Amino acid sequence: MKKILSILGLLLCSYSSFAQEYIPKNDGVKTNTSNYTAFTNAKIYITPTQVVDNATLLIKDGKVVASGTSVTIPKNAVTVDVSGKTIYPSFIETYSYFGMKPVENASSNRRSPQYDASREGYYWNDHIRPDQNALDFFDFDSKKAEKLRKAGFGVVNSHIDDGIIQGTGVLVTLAPEGSDATRLLDEKLGQFYGTSKSKTSRQMYPTSLMGTMALLRQVNLDADWYAKGNIKEKDRALEAFNANKNEIQILNASSKENVLRFDKIGDQFNTQYIFIAGGDEYEWIKDIKATNAQFIVPVNFPDAYDMEDPLMASSVSLADLKAWNQAPSNPKILADNNITFAFTTHDLKEEKDLLANLQKAIEYGLDKTKALEALTTIPAQIIGKSTQLGHLKTGAYANFLITSGDIFDKETTIYQNWVTGVKDEITPMDTKDLRGDYTFKLNNTDYELSISGDIEKLKSKVITEDKELGSKINFSDEWFTLTFSTIDTTKQEFVRVVSKISDTENIKGKAILPNGKEFAFNATKKASEKAEEKKSDKDEDKESETPKLFPVTYPNMAYGFTSLPQQETILFKNATVWTNETEGVLEQTDVLIKNGKISKIGKNLSAGNATIVDATGKHLTSGIIDEHSHIATSSVNEAGHNSTAEVSIEDVLDAEDINIYRNLSGGVTSIQVLHGSANPIGGRSAIIKLKWGETPENLIYTNTPKFIKFALGENVKQSNWGDDSRNRFPQTRMGVEQVYMDYFQRAKEYDALKKSGKPYRKDIELETLAEILNKERFISCHSYVQSEINMLMKVAERFNFNINTFTHILEGYKVADKMVEHGVGGSTFSDWWAYKYEVNDAIPFNAPIMRNAGVTVAINSDDAEMSRRLNQEAAKSVKYGDISEEDAWKFVTLNPAKLLHIDDRVGSIKVGKDADVVLWSDHPLSIYAKAEKTIIDGTVYFDIERDAQLREAMEKEKNELTTMMLQAKHKGLKTKPIEKKEKELLHCDSVEHQF
Repeated sequence: MKKILSILGLLLCSYSSFAQEYIPKNDGVKTNTSNYTAFTNAKIYITPTQVVDNATLLIKDGKVVASGTSVTIPKNAVTVDVSGKTIYPSFIETYSYFGMKPVENASSNRRSPQYDASREGYYWNDHIRPDQNALDFFDFDSKKAEKLRKAGFGVVNSHIDDGIIQGTGVLVTLAPEGSDATRLLDEKLGQFYGTSKSKTSRQMYPTSLMGTMALLRQVNLDADWYAKGNIKEKDRALEAFNANKNEIQILNASSKENVLRFDKIGDQFNTQYIFIAGGDEYEWIKDIKATNAQFIVPVNFPDAYDMEDPLMASSVSLADLKAWNQAPSNPKILADNNITFAFTTHDLKEEKDLLANLQKAIEYGLDKTKALEALTTIPAQIIGKSTQLGHLKTGAYANFLITSGDIFDKETTIYQNWVTGVKDEITPMDTKDLRGDYTFKLNNTDYELSISGDIEKLKSKVITEDKELGSKINFSDEWFTLTFSTIDTTKQEFVRVVSKISDTENIKGKAILPNGKEFAFNATKKASEKAEEKKSDKDEDKESETPKLFPVTYPNMAYGFTSLPQQETILFKNATVWTNETEGVLEQTDVLIKNGKISKIGKNLSAGNATIVDATGKHLTSGIIDEHSHIATSSVNEAGHNSTAEVSIEDVLDAEDINIYRNLSGGVTSIQVLHGSANPIGGRSAIIKLKWGETPENLIYTNTPKFIKFALGENVKQSNWGDDSRNRFPQTRMGVEQVYMDYFQRAKEYDALKKSGKPYRKDIELETLAEILNKERFISCHSYVQSEINMLMKVAERFNFNINTFTHILEGYKVADKMVEHGVGGSTFSDWWAYKYEVNDAIPFNAPIMRNAGVTVAINSDDAEMSRRLNQEAAKSVKYGDISEEDAWKFVTLNPAKLLHIDDRVGSIKVGKDADVVLWSDHPLSIYAKAEKTIIDGTVYFDIERDAQLREAMEKEKNELTTMMLQAKHKGLKTKPIEKKEKELLHCDSVEHQF
C-alpha cells in the first residue's frame, strides 16, 4: 500500500460515510446511500452453532443491523427474497502473502560469503526484521482477491514472508469496490516468524535450523536488555520487536518437530506462539496438545502417487504412503483433542481446492460444525476480532455468503460473497441448475444423460447400450449445448444438441446428426423418487468407499511400533555375561532386569512374573555406546561464524531417523550426537538413548552431562570449502589458536562480570564458553595432527581446564604421553587411513598404543553405516594391538561411557545400573554375531524375531496402500509422479543448503 494514509485513525469508521466525507468527486454527482438491505426467508448461520431457518439478515453501511426470525424491516430497505438459500459468515484467512510482491534475492557482485549485517541502525543480523510492516508494502491484488472471494473468503491477514522475524501483518477486506483505505481493518496485526533467512541479505549466519533457534533466543535476551536502557546505540529492529510483543505471535513451523522445538523457546520467554501446522500433528498428538498452542492448519493433503510402474513404486517409502492415507484425518484428530485451530489456504496450489479438501477431511470424520468454526469464529478469535468478524450478529461486518445449500456439499454453489456490505456475484442466483440424470430418445435409440460438476462448469456423461460415449457440455446465458460421439467407434462422428433452457425438468431443443438431419430433442429428468433412491445408493457406496485409515505407529514409518514398547521384567538364564567389571566374563550366569535397572546377577535366579529368556550359548553385554555420531539430527553444522557455541544439537534431534533403528539392530544403545567441524568452536552436543518411537525430548539423557564440539585441522580453516568461500577468519592453523585465545579471554571477562553482581548482557555463546572455564561443560575435539593437539592442550591449561576428549585423534599414538599428562581421552577410528592429507600418518595400532600408555580409549563411528557394526570395529584392535578381548570390548562400551561421564549409569553390567543390555547370538566380537535383543532402560527396542514380523506386516501394509493408490488413479483422482527420495547421511563437514 502506498503511503498516502495520513487518515489511518479514521479507517474503522463506516465505509460509506468515510468514502464520501471530504474527498472531491469529479466523475459524477456526489451521493450518499444509506438504505438498508434485508435478505429474507433464508437459512442463516449466525454462528456455526446458531442456525436459524426462515430468517432475515438486515445490513446497513457495511455492518449487520439484525439477524434472526423477528427482524423488523425498515421501510426504506431493499428486500431480497432468498428462499431456499443458505447464508454463512464469509471465511477469514489468517495466514497469507496477499498483496505482497515476491521478495527478490539480494544481488551482489561478491561471490564470497557475507558475514556482517548490511543494515545500519538495526540488529546485527539482517534476518531479524521485526521493523517490517506489511502495510508499507501492501498493494491490493484484484485477481487474487477474486479467487479468494470465490473460495468464500472476505478478510485476509497478510504479511511479508521473508526472514526469521518477519514483522507485522495487515488485516484487509477483500471488498471488490473501494480503495486500500476503505479495505483496511488493522494496520498492524500479529508478529510473524519463519525458519529461513531473508532473501534480501546474503549474510551467512545462520546456516542451520539450530542456528535459527539460537538466534531467536538471543534476540529475546537482547530485546530485554535493550528495553532496560542498557544499549546506547539505537536499534530499530529491537525497538520494533519490543513494540510488537503485545501482538499475536504467528510462527510457520510446518512440521510437528518444529512445533515442539519452537514451543520450548516460547516457554523460555513467556511467548505463546500460534503455529502454522505441518499437517502431521496427528502423529504426536499428545505432545502437540501439551503445547497449549493454537494452530493455523493448511489442508494441502498429499496426492496419491502414480504406482503403475512396479520398479518406481518400490522406491516410495511406507511413511509417504501412510501420509497420503492419514493426513486428511489430521483436522478430526486435532478437534477430538480439543486443540483450537483455523484453516488456511496456505500451501494450496489453488484457493478453489479449499472446500474440496475440507470435504475430504469431513469424509475422514471431521464434524461440519468444527470445520465451519475453523473458517469463521476461530480465526476471528485467533486474530482478536471476535466482535467484528466470523459471525452475523448485530454489529459485525456484513461479510457473508449466499449459497444454494450446505457449504460442505459438493453440489453446493456459492452465489454471492458480500464483503463489508459490497456484493460480489460469483454465480447468478437465477442460474438454472441442470445437474441430474435425464433420459432421451434419438433416432429410435435410448440414451441416458448425467449432468454433474460445478454449476458454472458442468460435466456430462452420455450412455447408450451400456456404453459411455465421449461428450462435451456447455451452458451459458440459458443456452445449452451438448456434443457426443456416435456409438460407432470406427468413425469420428458426433451428434450436436442445442436448447434454450426454460424448464430444467425437460430440456427441449434440436439435435443434429452427423449426416446433417435435424430431430426434435427432449431430455426428461428422471423421477425424484428414483433420484432419491440413487442418492441413497450413492450414500451407501460413499460410506463403503470411505478409505481405510491405517493406524499411526511409533514412529509413523517403516519399523514403527503399533504402540510404544513398555518396560519389562526380564530374566536372562545361562548367558555368557560380559560384565566390564572386575568379575570379567561370567559363564552360565543369570541376569535379572527390573524397573529399568539391572537388579540381580548370579546363578539360578528366579523372579515371579519375569519374562524368561533362555540365553544358553548366547552372550549378554552392556549396550554399545558411540562417542561420535551424526545420526538422529536434522542439522549438523552451524557454519555461519567461526564460533557457534550458542547452538545445540538437542534443538534439532530427529527421532525418526531410520538409522536409530539400524543402530539398535547392531547393539547400540547410546550415542553422542555431535556438531560438525565447520568451525573451531562448534555447537553443543546431545547425549541420547536410542529409544525408537519416542519424541526427541525423550531420547535425551536425564541430567545429561554438558558437552560441546571443538575442531582442528582442514575443515575449520576452510581448506576444502572452495576458493570463493575462503574469507572467514581463521585461514591458518595459527589463526585457529588465536580464535581459542580470543574467545576464552572474552568468556573469562564475561564470567567475571557475571559473578560480580553487576548488570550484564546475557550472551548464550559466552555463557557456554564460561561453563567450560568453570569445568561444567566438556570438550570433544575433532583432531588429527599432533601439533594442533598439543596446541589446544596448552590453550586449555593456560585457562586452567582440561580437554575431555580428542575425537578421531589419528596421530594420538604420537602424543599419548602428553595426553595422559593432560588427562584427556581419545576416541578414534579402528583403521581409517589416508582419506585426506592430514590423515596420512594414521595407523591401525593407534587405539592399542594410546590404551597401553594409559589413555582412556574409545572407538567411534562418525558414520551412520559403521555405527551399526562397532562390535566388529572393536575386534580389529585384538588383531592389530594384541590386547585382550575384554579390553577391546570396553572400547565401545565402558570407555566411551567414561568419556561421556555416564559410566555411573551405563557401560557395564552391574547391579543398580541402567538396564541397557544386548543379547548376542554369538561372541560379540565375531562377524557372525547378531544382536537378538537390544534393551534400553528395561524396554526392548529391538528384537530380531519382532523385526521379522514387522517386515512381513510392512510388506502387507505397503501392498495394500499401493492398491488403494492405484484405485484412486482409476477413479480419476489426482496423482503425482514418483520422485525417489534419498536421505542425506550427515558427516562432520555437512552444511545445510536450504538455509
